Amino acid sequence: MKFAVRCSFLLVGFLIPILAVAHDARPNYVQITETAPNTFSVNWKVPASVPGGALPYPTLPGDCVAEREPAWQQAGAEYVGQQVFKCTSSLSGRAVGIEFPIINPSLSTLYKVKLANGEEHMQILKPDESEWVVPEAESRFGVAREYTLLGIEHIWIGIDHLLFVACLLFIAREPRRLLITITGFTVAHSITLALSALDLVRIPTPPVEAAIALSVVFLAWEIVKDDESQLTYRYPVMVSSSFGLLHGFGFAAVLRDIGLPQTELPTALLFFNVGVEVGQILFVLALLAGFFVLRPLLVRLLWADSDKSVHWSSLTVPASYVIGGLASYWMIDRVAGFWA
Repeated sequence: MKFAVRCSFLLVGFLIPILAVAHDARPNYVQITETAPNTFSVNWKVPASVPGGALPYPTLPGDCVAEREPAWQQAGAEYVGQQVFKCTSSLSGRAVGIEFPIINPSLSTLYKVKLANGEEHMQILKPDESEWVVPEAESRFGVAREYTLLGIEHIWIGIDHLLFVACLLFIAREPRRLLITITGFTVAHSITLALSALDLVRIPTPPVEAAIALSVVFLAWEIVKDDESQLTYRYPVMVSSSFGLLHGFGFAAVLRDIGLPQTELPTALLFFNVGVEVGQILFVLALLAGFFVLRPLLVRLLWADSDKSVHWSSLTVPASYVIGGLASYWMIDRVAGFWA
C-alpha cells in the first residue's frame, strides 16, 4: 500500500500537466477555398488557450487584398475567424502562411488549400514555420506523406487515445498479445474512420469524445481490479476492437475538419491510418524505453532503503489510478459541455 501511494504521487506529479493541456494541444487550422477565379474564402480556427490579443492571422501573397476586416467569434474551445481575399492570380506555386502578433505559443498549424479546379493541398506547419508554398499539383506521394504525418501528429496530441493505448499495454503484458491487441484496435478504428469520413455514418462529436474518455475509465478500473478471469484480460483484442470502433469516430472528427483530397481519397484514408498506427507503436516503445531508463531512479524514489527492483507490473495499478482520475475529469468536463 505504501508503494502504491508513493508511486501514485510520483505519477500525478508527472502527468498532471496533461490535465491542463488535454484539450488545448490541438493545432491551429487554416482552410483557404477558391470560391471564384482568384477569390479566396479563408477560415481558420485557433485553440481557446491562445490569449485574445495574440490570435494569429493567415497570410496570403502581397497582391491579395482583403475585402473586409476579419470576423472573429468564440465557438466552444476555439476561436473561429473568417475573411475573403481577392488576388491577381492563382495561389499555385506561391507562399501562404500564418502570423502571430506576439509569439507562437508552440502550436503547429494544419493548412489546407482547395482550388477551383478541384485540386486540394495540405501541409502541417511546425511551430517554427510560418510559410508554405502551395504546390503546383499534389502528387500521390505528397498526399501519402502529408496524411501519414497528420496521423502521427493527431495520435500524439490525442492524450485520451494515448492513455487508452497505455492501458492496453498494461492488460496485454506479453509482446505477442500486445501486438494483436493494438492491431485489433487499429483495424476497428480504421473501419469507423472510413465510414464516417465518407459520410456513410455520422455521429455528433461531443458524445463520442465523452464516450472515449469513459472507455479509458473502464480500462483503468479493470486494471485496478486485477482480476485475470475477467473478459478484458482473457480476450483483450475483443475489448480493444470494440472500443476501437468508438475511437474511430473521434479520429474522423479531425479529418472532417481538415478534409480529404477527392482525387486521392483512398490514399489519404490509408496513410492517415498508417500514421496513427506508427504513432501508437512509437508511443508504446517510448513508454517501455522510458521505464527501463528510469528504473534505477524509481528504485531510489520508491524504495530508498531497500534493494528491491521495480518491475513493469508493479507500476500498472498506481498508473491506472492516475489515468482513471484524468479520464474521469475529461468525461465529466465533456458531458458538462453538452449544455455549455
